[in-house]
Amino acid sequence: MAPSNPLILVDGSSYLYRAFFASQQADLRTSTGLPSGAVRVMANMMRSLRKQYPDCHVAVVFDAKGKTFRDDIYPEYKANRASMPDDLRSQVAPIHQMIKAMGFPFLMVEGVEADDVIGTLARQATEKQLPVLISTGDKDMAQLVSDHVTLIDTMKDVKTDREGVIEKFGVPPELIIDYLALMGDKVDNIPGMTGVGEKTALALLQGIGSIDEIAANLDKVAALGFRGSKAFADKFREQEEQVRLSYVLATIKTDVALEQSLEELQLGPIDKEALLAVYREYELRNLIKELESGGADESGAEGDDESAAPAAAIETDYRCILDEAEFDGWLARLQTVPLFAFDTETTSLDYMEARVVGVSFAIEPGKAAYVPFGHDYLGAPVQLTEAVVLGKLKPLLEDPARLKVGQNLKYDRNVLLNHGIELQGIAYDTMLESYVLNSTASRHDMDSLARKYLNAETISFEDIAGKGVKQLTFNQIELEQAAPYAAEDADITLRLHQALWGKLSTEPGLAKVFSEIELPLLPVLARMERLGTTIEPKLLHQQSQEIEVRLAGLEKQAHELAGQEFNLSSPKQLGEILFTKLGLPIIKKTPKGAPSTAEEVLAELAETYELPRLLMEHRGLAKLKSTYTDKLPLMIKPQTGRVHTSYHQAVAATGRLSSTDPNLQNIPVRNEQGRRIRQAFIPCAGYKLVAADYSQIELRIMAHLSGDKGLLTAFAEGKDIHKATAAEVFGVELDAVTTDMRRSAKAINFGLIYGMSAFGLAKQLGIGRAEAQKYMDLYFERYPGVLEYMERTRQQAEAQGYVETLFGRRLYLPDIKSRNAGLRKAAERAAINAPMQGTAADIIKRAMINVDGWIRGIEDESIRMLMQVHDELVFEIREEKLEEYIAIIKEKMSAAAELDVPLVVEAGTGDNWDQAH
Repeated sequence: MAPSNPLILVDGSSYLYRAFFASQQADLRTSTGLPSGAVRVMANMMRSLRKQYPDCHVAVVFDAKGKTFRDDIYPEYKANRASMPDDLRSQVAPIHQMIKAMGFPFLMVEGVEADDVIGTLARQATEKQLPVLISTGDKDMAQLVSDHVTLIDTMKDVKTDREGVIEKFGVPPELIIDYLALMGDKVDNIPGMTGVGEKTALALLQGIGSIDEIAANLDKVAALGFRGSKAFADKFREQEEQVRLSYVLATIKTDVALEQSLEELQLGPIDKEALLAVYREYELRNLIKELESGGADESGAEGDDESAAPAAAIETDYRCILDEAEFDGWLARLQTVPLFAFDTETTSLDYMEARVVGVSFAIEPGKAAYVPFGHDYLGAPVQLTEAVVLGKLKPLLEDPARLKVGQNLKYDRNVLLNHGIELQGIAYDTMLESYVLNSTASRHDMDSLARKYLNAETISFEDIAGKGVKQLTFNQIELEQAAPYAAEDADITLRLHQALWGKLSTEPGLAKVFSEIELPLLPVLARMERLGTTIEPKLLHQQSQEIEVRLAGLEKQAHELAGQEFNLSSPKQLGEILFTKLGLPIIKKTPKGAPSTAEEVLAELAETYELPRLLMEHRGLAKLKSTYTDKLPLMIKPQTGRVHTSYHQAVAATGRLSSTDPNLQNIPVRNEQGRRIRQAFIPCAGYKLVAADYSQIELRIMAHLSGDKGLLTAFAEGKDIHKATAAEVFGVELDAVTTDMRRSAKAINFGLIYGMSAFGLAKQLGIGRAEAQKYMDLYFERYPGVLEYMERTRQQAEAQGYVETLFGRRLYLPDIKSRNAGLRKAAERAAINAPMQGTAADIIKRAMINVDGWIRGIEDESIRMLMQVHDELVFEIREEKLEEYIAIIKEKMSAAAELDVPLVVEAGTGDNWDQAH
């Protein structure tokens, strides 16, 4: 998203009312009496917006039904608002349908207002330095205006930037909330302060500043000389709580949890038939004529790429099978087709706990069936039994010759094992097909993929199960709703496979990544997940107690340093202590102009000041406690006595695996508390843990890809690469390299992989920028091949729009040609790093496949592959087999790739993970 293409955020709720009242006097109606004015005005406004900004990211946001968090804070919030006029209420649903049919991303989030969703998206865009236009008529939105955010009133064709806010309201955007909190808002029933109107509010804000500054300087108010200024101090003290409440009510949230990312907010193709249906119902004759004569896109805007082209209409035949004879007929057909889509419906997302309650199949586009057997809600119809359905399916599902496609089949494979069925014949997985095709183009869940590649809106799980604590499990959902949902899952999966494989198969390199790395890895990860690992809960309980004591001590020390008690977790209180009371330097500000207390800010301040250092330690320990020492013992499954993580193949853009519940990748290894957590990971009796990892793999890949003679020679001769680099850069003999020299060389080696600038290197080493630049210049002088590789990669990335790993995996870089220098530089850094990080990911995946194949040939369970973390594999091995098996593991891991330098694997053993690492 380049600066010339801003993010457009449309306040749909604001325009809904304005469209209605703008047309109310004309009382526009259809021939059948339907009120149509709001539909007509909104249609014209949205068409104009699409024509004006055809290439922009965009979202149209509406208020959801029901109460919001503000109602919980203040039950009288908006209490005096009149209910929505009936003539407007009847037009809301068709307006929503129309906007969706026009291809606009449509957002409506329960529990918050449209303003809060818009505020969150505006903040996210601002953090990426992207321009934002908020299309609204709501004055409250002025608080969001910044150097990156501008308001636009489409109906009046008026833009309001920062200077416009000051001109219109008399205060800058950062004081708009204070302005509203002092005056109150009759429309929203925000109380404000009694007797304070616009003039008084402006006198206070212009003369003194924010509410906080007013509260701290009440003795100065009288000098302002406005009416009632002498009595203001006492009045403010009496009503301060009410003013503070009003401030909270008037503040637009900017941290709403959203399902959509900024990249997903793209104008889609127009659904001509759906749009015509609305136009015809509301008799918008001119628009009907224009749409019918102008094709699918009446705006004249260019359509999206082929991935989002409208799919041909497919008639669906979805069956809910309750009869055994019909089930047998489907089984017979499944035996004859070359490939079928398969999906399970279950009671839980936890693969170790879940039970299957039904299965669905698709054999051709539009033709699918759901076979329920576990729906047990009151009044549920008689279904086939689990024994009959799974008993007859088991031979089919376990037959490797009967090919299946699914969406995230690793989950289905694990859940079927709970029923004694080992799913085989996994030929394709649409989640992995999408991920390999383009890891950054979209999310890889089925609903997102259906929208992107099929132009299809699917039934969401929340549509049939509800949300939050009241959400039903699938066995509780009535078959009238469950069957179409489940059958659609199988149908969409089959159609997605046809669309995705059609693209992948034309790219031999990508098809090879899919068929030789990602797909074979699926059952390997499933086996590791099911196996799990043993932990010692007593050690973790003890560590939790010790951390609790340390946290209390840190809190006490922090209060003493601050000279008062405060909430260490409150950014507002923390900001007041650090920057107002203690006067520490403000390094960075939030989008709203407040001093930032983010982790990177505290880390920088911690280099000089004691309180930020304590706060950093407190945050780190609190996170370790809540994420690991408290949580891990609760994650032990009673049926296995072990902890079972979930590995994710389709998350990290570069190809690396990630894991959740627990996240094994983020357990610190460089501090004592992190190592103690690893000490709680233990082997079974009679076994040892073995951790095998690649030594400096990304640097070795850099040497291979760059072909630099100096690096190749250093690795070939088995030299300490950081010491060898130091000798080259500092011009000394290898034996003369000091510890500080080696540390600097190490920072350069790894910094270059991640595109570190001289400024970053200077900061890391604590030296001047000029000196850091000199080190980097010397490095490139000694290793010219590295500089050539980096320049060559930048040029290739700009020319192709992507970079590749050694094995053909691609990382697309949409910002590589951005006019925004920050975005372009970030893309260039990613271009240099991704081939190395992605190749490292490919190598360890290939190693896992090789090692797993060997382990499966060993029948006595003398070795188990337990975990994958970064460049490391962790095993559980019988003590008498240690030496033999470690040698084989090293051999197989080293053989995972052929590089121009040795691929070195180091292995350690121990009675816990920390000892083995």
